[in-house]
Amino acid sequence: MEDYTVKSVEKACLLLDVVSLYPEGIGITELAEQVEMYKSTVHRLLGTLMKRGYIQQNIHTGKYKLGYQILDLGMRLLSSLDLQKEATPFLQILADQTNEVVHLGILDQGDIVYIDKVESKQTVRMHSRVGKRVPVHAVGLGKAILAALTEEEISRLFDQYGLVAVTPKTITDRQHLLKALDDVRHQGYAFDIEENELGICCVASAIFDNNRNVVAACSVSGPNHRMGVKRLTELAPIVRQTAEEISQRLGYSSFPEAHR
Repeated sequence: MEDYTVKSVEKACLLLDVVSLYPEGIGITELAEQVEMYKSTVHRLLGTLMKRGYIQQNIHTGKYKLGYQILDLGMRLLSSLDLQKEATPFLQILADQTNEVVHLGILDQGDIVYIDKVESKQTVRMHSRVGKRVPVHAVGLGKAILAALTEEEISRLFDQYGLVAVTPKTITDRQHLLKALDDVRHQGYAFDIEENELGICCVASAIFDNNRNVVAACSVSGPNHRMGVKRLTELAPIVRQTAEEISQRLGYSSFPEAHR
């Protein structure tokens, strides 16, 4: 297949990826070393990105970090998602009902990307945030979505992205994970028992659109001392009901038998 990538654009995107890892900024020498480019090349690319507002430079330290234009683009993307707009009221109700953290996530390549989060009124220390990416197999949102995909789609994802261990409790054995996905299909919800973040457990359920395609999942998360298997099982029907209500708002009229 012919490669239509533009090298200079590819390099600029790589710079943005690396700079995004340094919220306090990164110097040009270190940046050039990390992206394996000449400093002069990095300087020219940064100059262009700064002109467009995608990169900003601290006048005191000389370090570079992401510019606010990136945030503007992200907000435009989120505002364009009918999914998020339709889901938000239901997520808020779910958070009020459970008094725990609620997430909305979508599958992007081999990751789940959080596109919405409703905080708990209780004190919960979690590393999740809107825009964060986590491996699809390592989080309840991901397992809920994976269970709605075909065997071929699941195999392609596993082959391409692997099954890395995010925590010691992440399921990294393919057959074990496939068995877990079978359970998700029968139950209509997925558990995450400290598989993405130690000390945090969640229950998630998939969301479908009017074409019966899985487009997202929603979840309730909390610390393991509050969210044991018994509590997760109690919350599962509420999470599943929320997912069904959001799906209906997206035009999904009824669920297949496997999800009833």
